Amino acid sequence: MDDDLDGMSRDELADEVRRLRAGVRAHRDASGHDLCWHHPDLWALLPERIAPDIAVPPWPRFLRGCVRYRESLDREKPDAAVHDREFED
Repeated sequence: MDDDLDGMSRDELADEVRRLRAGVRAHRDASGHDLCWHHPDLWALLPERIAPDIAVPPWPRFLRGCVRYRESLDREKPDAAVHDREFED
């Protein structure tokens, strides 16, 4: 699956690590409403180009999952800044 790495030079591998780190940092640094979105840009860092086969829960279950995620942020990051803005496209 990662055979493409075998032919890379040290400099090419270092560039790849930097590219991947930048993508992970962008995902890690998401804040506000950006926490709620799926992240195809993160998946696009992989060399294989496949359409992700995602499954979406029905609305009530999906919303319960969102609430549980938000509750986990209260527990795990109680000192997080508050982003008190409505979502806008």
